[in-house]
Amino acid sequence: MKRREVIRNLSVLPVTGVVLGSILPLGSVMGAAAASEPPAAPKRDLIKELGLRKFINAAGTYTFMSGSLMHDEVVEAIRACSKEFVLIDDVQDKVGEKIAAICHAEAATVTAGCWSALVLGTAGVLTGMDPKKVAQLPDVAGMKSEVLVQKTHNQGYVHALTNTGIKIVEIETAEELDNSVNEKTAMMWFLNYAANDGKISDKEWVALGKKHNIPTMVDMAADVPPVANLWKFNDMGFDLVCVSGGKDLRGPQSAGILMGKKELIAAARLSAPPRGGNIGRGMKVNKEEILGMWVALEKFVSIDHEKEMKMWESQITVIENAVKKVRGVTSSVSLPPIANHTPTLNFFWDKNIIKLTRDEFQDRLRKGDPSIEVIGGKEESINITAWMLKPGQEEIVANRIEEVLSKGV
Repeated sequence: MKRREVIRNLSVLPVTGVVLGSILPLGSVMGAAAASEPPAAPKRDLIKELGLRKFINAAGTYTFMSGSLMHDEVVEAIRACSKEFVLIDDVQDKVGEKIAAICHAEAATVTAGCWSALVLGTAGVLTGMDPKKVAQLPDVAGMKSEVLVQKTHNQGYVHALTNTGIKIVEIETAEELDNSVNEKTAMMWFLNYAANDGKISDKEWVALGKKHNIPTMVDMAADVPPVANLWKFNDMGFDLVCVSGGKDLRGPQSAGILMGKKELIAAARLSAPPRGGNIGRGMKVNKEEILGMWVALEKFVSIDHEKEMKMWESQITVIENAVKKVRGVTSSVSLPPIANHTPTLNFFWDKNIIKLTRDEFQDRLRKGDPSIEVIGGKEESINITAWMLKPGQEEIVANRIEEVLSKGV
């Protein structure tokens, strides 16, 4: 059957459904369907089946540790919508409106992680609504192609921007920025977790962008909590805001959000799936991820974040109290000011008393039962966070850490 005949015949299907429903009573149809269904098979434990190692995550929302765990509501939304077809653009339109309203943005779209948001947002700035330019990227000939970045912000994530073909121009002061602006300047990019390392603040960055009529983008990938950061940068005046969906938002790990000015989001979507012939075709997000991201965001803004913070503090206290019992250990608890803004326990030990290296300590936790993952800190220290712990796991972590350290004495 030819493609056009298939499309023409689609209009018959709903009518067929109505006719079937009118012939058989609803109960008969349901009963017949139920009778013909095989009994439900036992659920497979795929992790066990593949021999994969499960672990308690006392480290944080690291991508290589599979990010975070989705809330039940998100998983259910993904499962439920997986049974129906929708047009990807339609679901992006509707979900984008919901996300934009929550985050005080003009528009929003769900992306394949924060990295994808950076690529697509930059592409939108470069091409506008010109389909020829969209098809041309990463060849930026004839386009503005320089992005201003503070020297301390020029870290690995700029590779997302350079995927589009742009050139990074480093500056340090507002005066240097003024002198660097030219006819090729396309955008100004701000890396939020490096905010305290630069000489230009976020507010001044936005003001300088407006002064020179240059779009500004902020990368705040892991910078919630606090929840207010979801709208802080939109309210501040950034033209584009990029955030990860699979960290504390606890949406699909492969999802992210690009939000900001309506015309820039529309332009960014020209380089995004389901369209082809562009640099973003491979950055697909399915309907399950888009809808799951929306449900995750709704869940996140409804949480009692003050109560959650107190719970994390309590869990960290349990672990620190256990660490303090071991002779030769020094510990402290801090709250990182920007990224990963959750109570963080840092501890280290006197190697003359506890005969363990940091790697040996981590390896023993990793190979124990249950397996536990922590992250290394500066100068052979260990960092532990509680925000990915399940209730009660703080006791397990505390006991295991005390046991491993004590055996090294």
